[in-house]
Amino acid sequence: MPEMGNSLRAAALLAFVVLSILVSLLISSVQQFGARISYFSNATVAGDEEEFASLRGALIYQLNERRKEIIPLLSPDYDDDDDENGLPGESRRSLHSDQTQDSILDYSLWNEITHGSRRAHMDEMGCDSLVDMQAVEILGSGYTKLVVKVNLAGGQPVALKLVNEQGIDMGKCVEDFRDPRGCRELVSYKLKKEIVLLQRLQHPNVIKLKGHCAGAAGGGGGGGGGEDGRVTVILEQGNPLQMIQLLQSPWEDRFRVCLDLVRLLHFLSQSPLGSVALLDFQPRQFVTVSGELKLTDLDDASAEETSCQRDADCTLQFPHRNFTLPCSAQGVCVGLNEKRNIYNAYRYFFTYLLPHQAPPGFTHLVDHIMNSTGELKADINQTLEAFEHILLLYKSGLHLDNLPPSIIRDYTVMRGMGTSGNAEYRCWPSYSQQGCVLSVHSAREAAFICNSHSQCNSFTLTGRKTWTGRLLASFSSSFSHLVPDGTSEVYVKKTKAPEASTV
Repeated sequence: MPEMGNSLRAAALLAFVVLSILVSLLISSVQQFGARISYFSNATVAGDEEEFASLRGALIYQLNERRKEIIPLLSPDYDDDDDENGLPGESRRSLHSDQTQDSILDYSLWNEITHGSRRAHMDEMGCDSLVDMQAVEILGSGYTKLVVKVNLAGGQPVALKLVNEQGIDMGKCVEDFRDPRGCRELVSYKLKKEIVLLQRLQHPNVIKLKGHCAGAAGGGGGGGGGEDGRVTVILEQGNPLQMIQLLQSPWEDRFRVCLDLVRLLHFLSQSPLGSVALLDFQPRQFVTVSGELKLTDLDDASAEETSCQRDADCTLQFPHRNFTLPCSAQGVCVGLNEKRNIYNAYRYFFTYLLPHQAPPGFTHLVDHIMNSTGELKADINQTLEAFEHILLLYKSGLHLDNLPPSIIRDYTVMRGMGTSGNAEYRCWPSYSQQGCVLSVHSAREAAFICNSHSQCNSFTLTGRKTWTGRLLASFSSSFSHLVPDGTSEVYVKKTKAPEASTV
């Protein structure tokens, strides 16, 4: 079977390459990635075969529990009359109740994802894509996973998610079960779940799944885990969200992050899996790709509905606020996942990023968003509508209708020209740390800003634009020369016309 041979070769190659990466980076946490350590012999040498069998049974039970979490995600029509593998509903329910048959079903579904026809629809990269990759840096490590930035052979940067061999989850599992191979498979189920969720929840504000690498199934720990349970997720490369840096950014960029987040939550409220809650909702779960916010950690996403008998069973508890939602006649908490996401967006993002230095024309609109989300008075549809309304006003410049048209008459314009020898001053927040560069809708708004700065005597519309299509304007107190620049326009206060010669 050539495909099986290629898969084994690719998995072995990946193990070697990743081990080389981590050694070159001197990261001790994954130096066991290519190791072959077995505690089985230790247990038998100690003569404690009965204890080993008990531990083995407990580990297999945990593996089966993890499978039950993934099976409905692998087979979205699990509750329909027939599934795509030809199993009728009653047969599947029988399989689901039997651990041995459940293992067969899990193997069949995961093998189809990894090696079968579904693979072609999931992603574009496999183990062979990781040949000759070069490590760049460790992006992060946690209880379960290690994230490594690498450059592929063609130079394309990607992020790899691997099992953190020295993580808390792996260490506790080995301590409890004395089976590194089985534990690696158990811990890797979070990666498997994430692969499937990334496929099911495709959206511009969810990190793109580029591919994954798994060895041939049939090895360790109870079936279906790949060679020694090794799974590697290949993702598009993003930059970790830096809240401190973001707090110092122009309002337009901070608004973009909040808008992207609301668009994501709107999608999650009606996703192919139903309403999805992000149970671990923290800024560290997000990255930016070319300025666009993207969710990068989905293993703690849940599409489960909370059952209830009365409204008191539908309480959302936060450190400083509690909310009670209605219990429906069907015994389900109405909108619980959606409301949880909205309030977390409010307390982790909106509170810090949205109100500060919002344009004066948007103050009342921003205050409305803050009140409606902070009190959970608006659903996600209403929240998205409020954000999109601000975006429309901001891009169109309708919020500037109160600026007098005559304001631009105080300036002399020189089209097709730029400036040199600028005496720039700094303003905050600016798109440039060396001067005062702000986004404007038009020359009229730039003139209004220049008039409000005591140092400003001229401004240049550079021709560069922000993500909203607004122009970047550079403000200066003076300059030495005008220089030809087909993409720029220089506006000088008529009382401060340049005396220097034009070159």
